[in-house]
Amino acid sequence: MQYDLKITGGTIIDGTGSKPYTANIAVKDGKIVEIGECSGDASKNIDANGAIVTPGFVDLHTHYDGQISWDEELMPSVNHGVTTIVTGNCGVGFAPCRAKDHEKLIRLMEGVEDIPGSALSEGITWDWESFPEYMQAIDKIPHTLDFAMMVPHDPLRVFVMGERAIAEEMATKDDIEKMKKLTREAMQAGAIGFSTGRSDFHKSADGDWTPASEAHPDELAGIATALNGLSHGVLHAVNDFNQERDGDQFDAEFDILEKFFRAAPGHKSSMTWMQRDLVPDHWQRIAKRTETLQKDGVELFLQAAPRAIGVFLGLQSTFHPLMAFPSYIAMADLPLAERVKKLRDPEMKKKMLAETPVQMAGPGSSIPPMADLLIAGMEFVAEKLFQLDPNGDGEVDYEQTQENSIAQKARDAGVSVWDKIYDETLKDNGKALIYFPAYNYTDMNYDAVYTMMNNPYFLPGLTDGGAHVGYICDASFPTYLLTHWTKKREDGGRNGKTISLPRAIQMMTADGADYLGFADRGRLKVGLKADINVIDYDNLSLKVPFMVNDLPAGGQRLLQPVTGYKATFVSGEQVIDNDKVTTARPGRLVRGGH
Repeated sequence: MQYDLKITGGTIIDGTGSKPYTANIAVKDGKIVEIGECSGDASKNIDANGAIVTPGFVDLHTHYDGQISWDEELMPSVNHGVTTIVTGNCGVGFAPCRAKDHEKLIRLMEGVEDIPGSALSEGITWDWESFPEYMQAIDKIPHTLDFAMMVPHDPLRVFVMGERAIAEEMATKDDIEKMKKLTREAMQAGAIGFSTGRSDFHKSADGDWTPASEAHPDELAGIATALNGLSHGVLHAVNDFNQERDGDQFDAEFDILEKFFRAAPGHKSSMTWMQRDLVPDHWQRIAKRTETLQKDGVELFLQAAPRAIGVFLGLQSTFHPLMAFPSYIAMADLPLAERVKKLRDPEMKKKMLAETPVQMAGPGSSIPPMADLLIAGMEFVAEKLFQLDPNGDGEVDYEQTQENSIAQKARDAGVSVWDKIYDETLKDNGKALIYFPAYNYTDMNYDAVYTMMNNPYFLPGLTDGGAHVGYICDASFPTYLLTHWTKKREDGGRNGKTISLPRAIQMMTADGADYLGFADRGRLKVGLKADINVIDYDNLSLKVPFMVNDLPAGGQRLLQPVTGYKATFVSGEQVIDNDKVTTARPGRLVRGGH
């Protein structure tokens, strides 16, 4: 056969932003060898008539750092057209790590990223100590998709400083030099960059701040210089500029990040970007300072989401509205069915709603302050609580108006907000999920998100695939960008603020690949890697997430049904066949600079 694979009759959207066109695509030895007539025979043929054909999606922001050591499939990312992921975001991960520090990093990741500690303890293989050893160990494991790895600041700091890192002591010049050296070694071995985290919402399972959360600017800049002289490498930071500890520190914190980004001239950087209710102007201030840096030659980009950063609240979830009531706390460890039975007792409902919720966050607790704020301000928060399937047809709707909120439903029923929330929580035998758009929904619409997505320095990100598995399911961002922004939002008549299909594809393919410096993917072009999606665009849809217990040690996570992915190929091998994961495992480590 002349070709290994031929995809025929599809509408090609090549990742460049150009107009779609109809053509065939031929693949040989994992690469695209022809686009056009492709008259030769192929070992495998895919009929793409009526479908769009796109490059595989690049996901810049995942947390599969632990899961990738035991899980070949890497669901749910692979289910949403993703063919390349980046791990090591937000400064958290599992390498480098000495044996004595395994539990420290598990407790850190359990708290920061809501990955069950029991699943991590049972699942992680730990056949590494250094970061290059970690990369080598993971690359030996078969996977569905490709992965690139950033060096995370927290484990690096613990590796060099030990208990002093946990205690947030200032790094010495010798500490900084050692961290720089280890980062350089990892970069030369193929790490794609370095990441740090400075979030006041990130705590370990023991309630401690993350080791690098208050790192001195000299430490950040010193480590960043490890990239200098290399032909590859990016810097990444998360910073929510919160006021929990020191009041409004926006400019001071941005100055720290600026020093970090400037320390590696010629290398691109990115930071998280979202709209927060408590500081609703910060995202605009971030945009202005980013524009100033770009004009000064600092290539800073902003990772933002195509919808709200949303939390699912329910009796199965990590967080839910009833969790702080003393009567609920007394039954919290019971199986779901037993809790539901007790909660359905009218006397229990009356008793619980007469109680005062207790504080859940604070010293020694891994629960973020948001949980207390949510419960204490429930009368207001309920204006932004929704059922994702308001029409009962199984199709999710993330951009709903206040009229659909639980608060409004309570008013319509003539009951209190808490009364309504209590009943909603018990629906579907306690498996119901209430959606809370925590970020990017201050104005009860996605106009701010639209502005972010049209910023010249925007990058799609923040899916957090593999993390927050008990209350977030945002690995579906790529599908949502296609279903909502290029179709449903237009149908809904929301001020005409939509994204063209070619631009949406470009965001998720070429833009991410170019940021990382990956010239071999992100576009449908002869000679490039055959990472390809064949999508039934007209019937592409997202359903309501649901909880499963398929992690090691019976750990739970949210998954989200999706339909419309006829085929996904990684290096020419089919990893998705009509929305189902196949047995193919072509995924490999993408080594930067190699």
